Order: sequence, then C-alpha cells, then structure tokens
Amino acid sequence: MARMKRGAKFDAPYEFTDKEAEIRAATSYVPRKSSRNGALIFSVALFIGTCALVLAAWWLVAGSIDFAAVIVMLVAALCAVSSVHIALSWEKVVVLRFGKVSRVVGPGLYFTMPVIEHGTIRVDQRVIASPFYAERTLTADLVPVNIDAVLFWMVWDAEKACTEVEDYYAAVSFLAQTAMREAVGRSTVAEVALRRDQLDAEIKADIEKEAAGWGVDIISVKVRDIVIPEELQEAMSLEAQADRERSARTAVASAEADVAEMLREAAEVYGDPEAALKLRTMLMQYETVKKSKGSVVTVPSAMSDGFIDKMNQ
Repeated sequence: MARMKRGAKFDAPYEFTDKEAEIRAATSYVPRKSSRNGALIFSVALFIGTCALVLAAWWLVAGSIDFAAVIVMLVAALCAVSSVHIALSWEKVVVLRFGKVSRVVGPGLYFTMPVIEHGTIRVDQRVIASPFYAERTLTADLVPVNIDAVLFWMVWDAEKACTEVEDYYAAVSFLAQTAMREAVGRSTVAEVALRRDQLDAEIKADIEKEAAGWGVDIISVKVRDIVIPEELQEAMSLEAQADRERSARTAVASAEADVAEMLREAAEVYGDPEAALKLRTMLMQYETVKKSKGSVVTVPSAMSDGFIDKMNQ
C-alpha cells in the first residue's frame, strides 16, 4: 500500500507505516451490521417490471417486438431506476440538481428527476464509535505516553457533512487524534494518569470547536488505556509508596496526640501528673500482648524497689 506525497514527483512513492495503515483502515468506515440488499432487490425488480410493462404495451400496440421496442424498453427501465430510490431508516440522502444542493431526503422512498438530479451521498445518522490513539505523545513534563481512546459521534446535518468537508469520517478521526495530543500536552503525566474524566472533557471540547460547522455532534470521548514508560512506572510506584507511608505516619502521630490528650485528662482525674505515662505504658503492654497472644506479669513498683535495694546492699 503506497501513496504519493502532495507535491512530490511520481518517482518517489511514499510507503505507509503500520500505524498509518491502521488509521487509514479505521477511517474507511463501512457499516458492518447493515445491508442494502433490500434496496438493491427493489431496483432490480423495478427494472424488470418496467421492461415487462413496456414490452407488453408495445406488443398490444404494434403486435410484435422489434429492435426499437428493446431500445424503448431499456431507456424506460433506466429512467425508472434512476428516478425511484429507497433510503434506509438511518440514512439521509443529499440530492443535487445541476450540481447544486436541492434537498435532503429520506428515509424511505424518494424520487429524483433523471439526468437532472442525483443523490450525491448517503449519510449514516446512527451513533458511530471511532477508535483513535496517540503514540509517544509528550506531556507537559516531557514524558512520552501512549493513549488509546474511543470517540462516540453522529451526523445531525447531512447537508453540512456533504458540502462543508470532503470526507467527514476521516476528518473527525484525525481531528480527534490531534485534539488528544493537544490535551495531553497541556497536562502532566500524573494528571493524565489520574484525571481521565478531565482529559475526556478536554478532548471532547477541542473536537466540538472544529467539528461544529461540519454538521457533526460529538457525544462523548472515553480514554480506554494509558501506557507510561516502564522506567517511569517504577519511579511513580516508589513515589506513591512514599506518599502512602508518609500519610500513615501522619495518621499515627495524630492518633498518638489524641491518646496523649486523653491520658492527660485521665491523670488529672487521678491527681497524679505521672499517671498519664503509667497509663500509656499499660496501654502499650496491652497492645503487645494482644498482638503476640502472650502474657505479661506486672510487679508492683514498691516490691520492685525493694528488690533493687537488696541488690544494691
């Protein structure tokens, strides 16, 4: 698969990269779950029916069928097929008359004047899901990230979609990719990773600014995946662990301050300023015993002082 660069010579063909080929394939939109077999069968039946009617009328008038009858039959059948059309339930058709927009018709049966009018494009007005992505896009802190997202949109004005832009589907797809790169470039890697909703809103707003004049309505943007370089993932993991450890230590210190305040109030009730420290010691012993499921023997302070005096003697 190859294309020519605009303004390049014919002896210098441009080869698509893998990603460019994927984007080109994505922008070649063809509804997979819809079929126009019914409209095709209608056109074939109309052609055959017109031929049969013309031949029958010629036979009744002239009594035979000759070469002129065949010519008249074909002309009448082609005029009928080019005049009567069917637009599917989700389609709008822009009809041109002498190259100018005449009207927008559909869905259902519609008629055009042979040669003078023709339907230029069939616009699918269902909600379309377009995947798009940006590779190695630099954030505000110069970190390359890969982002994968999906754009949900629909065409609400078939005439604008036909006359204001050459290929509205490809235009929306490339516009979404550009808007993603700009939104990522305004955010740090932490903001990109943690604030997906904000990133979705920014991309949607950027697309709407450009696509409003194309008759396209942007429904939503959903970021599916964000890939950060592995070496940076380890650093961010260590930073997150440090933040959690700091938060845990801060919580422990705050709890310790609350316990100290309560023990001070309890010591005032006992009337002994040193009672707060003794109560704290007892609480620590209780916590130790509770975790280890052991036992602690408490010796009265007067008895322990007697042992110490005897040892000193």
